[in-house]
Amino acid sequence: MSTQDEPGRYRSFAAFYPFYLSEHINRTSRRLHVVGTSLVIAVLACGFLVDWRFFIAAPLIGYSFAWVGHLVFEKNRPATFKYPLYSLAGDFRLWFEVVTGKRPF
Repeated sequence: MSTQDEPGRYRSFAAFYPFYLSEHINRTSRRLHVVGTSLVIAVLACGFLVDWRFFIAAPLIGYSFAWVGHLVFEKNRPATFKYPLYSLAGDFRLWFEVVTGKRPF
């Protein structure tokens, strides 16, 4: 049985995103996610422009901010462990929505 056929698994990002948002209700946690994602974007740019070793730091920086948000402020387990790709996409969509003013910071 594939993981997409398992009960409780999301079949699409569109189906997953409302769950993602429900796991990011705490404002401080959302802010930490946005700061972490912003730093990831900056570090990835440095990886392309300065030195490839910045790529190693990108996930460490991004996840450290996000996981502090979940463990300290949301008091839940990050969706990264069960839905790694959807969770990553959710981080960037949340970041975009905050930066464009569609979601409060």
